[in-house]
Amino acid sequence: MTRRVFISYQHADQMKARGLNLMTYNKNVNVDFTGRHLLDPVKSQDADYISRKIKERIKGSSATIVLIGKETSQSEWVEKEIQWSKEQGKGIIGIRIDPDAPVPEGLTEYGAEILDWNTPADVNQFDDAIERAIAATSRGRSMPTNTMSTCTR
Repeated sequence: MTRRVFISYQHADQMKARGLNLMTYNKNVNVDFTGRHLLDPVKSQDADYISRKIKERIKGSSATIVLIGKETSQSEWVEKEIQWSKEQGKGIIGIRIDPDAPVPEGLTEYGAEILDWNTPADVNQFDDAIERAIAATSRGRSMPTNTMSTCTR
């Protein structure tokens, strides 16, 4: 089932976020989601406006994928996106794009499943991990299996 997924990432990892989104077109990878993201930055310096735009994308999603790079754990925006995802009852998973990157505190507190971008077996679990994350939420347990949601950053 195609899910709508919000992709959270630290700005330095924008190209990896784009790559993750493009994986949905690769027939050799078990990834089936529609990205609800802000791969192109919001053209504003107004933090309230940016926050509203991000929350809109999260609201239209079933799950949030947090790309974990070297600087992700220091990103205030990523921590906010994790918090907003939790508040909205979204499933959350982490994908480590740098093997030595520390996991953001919000993911650790949430108990999110962490997969490794560089491990083929983990890449083949991306789709299943999204479903497990959704099922772990109260929304996932009460939603019919044919319900679709969307997420984007």
